[in-house]
Amino acid sequence: MSMKLKLFLSLMMAAMMMPVAAQSKFVTVKDGHFLKDGKPYYYVGTNFWYGAILGSEGQGGDRQRLCKELDLMKQMGIDNLRVLVGSDGERGVTTKVEPTLQVQPGVYNDTILAGLDFLLQEMGKRKMVAVLYLNNSWEWSGGYGFYLEHAGAGKQPRPNEDGYPAFMNAMSKYATCEKAHQLFYNYVRFILSRTNRYTGLAYKDDPAIMSWQIGNEPRAFSKEALPAFEKWLAEASALIRSLDPNHLISIGSEGAWGCENDWGCYERICGDQNIDYCNIHLWPYNWSWARKDHLIEDLPKAKENTKDYIDRHLEICARLKKPLVMEEFGYPRDDFQFALGTPTRGRDGFYEYVFSLVGDNAASGGYFAGCNFWGWGGLAKPRHPDQWQVGDDYTGDPAQEAQGLNSVFSGDKSTLRVIKREVDRMNKLRIKN
Repeated sequence: MSMKLKLFLSLMMAAMMMPVAAQSKFVTVKDGHFLKDGKPYYYVGTNFWYGAILGSEGQGGDRQRLCKELDLMKQMGIDNLRVLVGSDGERGVTTKVEPTLQVQPGVYNDTILAGLDFLLQEMGKRKMVAVLYLNNSWEWSGGYGFYLEHAGAGKQPRPNEDGYPAFMNAMSKYATCEKAHQLFYNYVRFILSRTNRYTGLAYKDDPAIMSWQIGNEPRAFSKEALPAFEKWLAEASALIRSLDPNHLISIGSEGAWGCENDWGCYERICGDQNIDYCNIHLWPYNWSWARKDHLIEDLPKAKENTKDYIDRHLEICARLKKPLVMEEFGYPRDDFQFALGTPTRGRDGFYEYVFSLVGDNAASGGYFAGCNFWGWGGLAKPRHPDQWQVGDDYTGDPAQEAQGLNSVFSGDKSTLRVIKREVDRMNKLRIKN
């Protein structure tokens, strides 16, 4: 064999092998759609914000339950979990997730870091992927308020104590607080430079991570703060990209609702070159589309508003040519009763409708790629229905909410059947396309 032929064959083999390895390792975006293992990736996932806490061997940890929950979800075909990296701030706050990861800026609870490592290891074993969000505009995991306090803005108000108007006014200062941003960026650098103690994989090299998300429902909280808000998101996404070129990046936005209903703002933040796909959330009860004492009667109105909200965001995604994920949606149990086993007719109806909109669009070649219902309660058995207390099982409902409000438990058979039908439908699209 001639030297020229040997060189040609070696170059051909390298050209064939390298792209495949690169494409098969991480979830990617091509022509407005997700690829996983080089194949189309459509999915029904869930919010499992407490996964890293369950993975801990410290307070709140329950690795046996974690593995059982992952197995239950995997059996249903759920392979996409949206997870909180960790909460911030002082302990003993009744509305905040416990235990916290970042007690003080740059001071970390190693048991939660170990829990995140363990979670990613176990997800990797099951070919599941995580969407990891790094911040939160709401008080239940610290986020904005934590960084503002440590940037010198003083003690920040809490909605349960001071009311939402006072809270939102205070949080509107985050967009313009450069010192708070720098504290957050330090946290981002720390997390994204981490190596998993169990797998030996650097986070940036771990295929069990689908994407980094700037935050949970980041908001400007005022129209005046929108320009600074957009600037901060652009800076944050650029930093994440510089630290990790392998994984996707998204915002974690509610959509236009999280942009003070400024649709132009939503299109601009999603159009940023470092943002790979778009997110929206849907909360009919929280957004006054459904009343707690008329949940069944108000379902048609909730559906109508839902379709309008989705359609307008799909139009933006079509212009941007980026995938869309419905990353949070929920509906309370009937009659606003949250005990295990209480009826879920309204929720089941809302889920079915959302799934139909997502699935129909995906099947027609649209920009919907998936959805994550809120949230997985699984095997939890809430002891204090009004509000979570230290020592209670973690549910899909954070500490400030009634336990069972939006959680889907393993005993919610009718809801699980609705979910399973859509899981099967979206998984078939992976093969069809």
